[in-house]
Amino acid sequence: MTDARGTPLVAQITAANVPDGVPLLDLIDAIPPIKGRVGAPRRRPDAVVADKAYHSNFREVMLNVMGIEPLLPRRGTDEDRGLGVLRWVVERTIAWLHQFRRLRIRYERRADIHQAFLSIGCLIICYRTLKPSL
Repeated sequence: MTDARGTPLVAQITAANVPDGVPLLDLIDAIPPIKGRVGAPRRRPDAVVADKAYHSNFREVMLNVMGIEPLLPRRGTDEDRGLGVLRWVVERTIAWLHQFRRLRIRYERRADIHQAFLSIGCLIICYRTLKPSL
């Protein structure tokens, strides 16, 4: 999960046979507090943009209950609502992660080691993204 600029907020690995939308709510709950303006730190985004694989009525209702606007196109329709204009940021971040050899092809058998390399890759991307502002 990334923010609107492509900075990774949460990265989690799953098994290959898990559908994309299953860990969506867990990823939203795993977002750390983000400091910014005066007041309590933000813990949830205003909206979630994803592709058709993430849509289900349950997830849409749960996101509405959490106060998050779900921008999820429905399955079985050609309607995309122009969300590709917004989703390319996530695709770019995934391409940045694939620049790291250990993440492009999975060499590790243990999931915790692969998760550690994914976290290190996200840290490097965050550092490169936020370096001009530091």
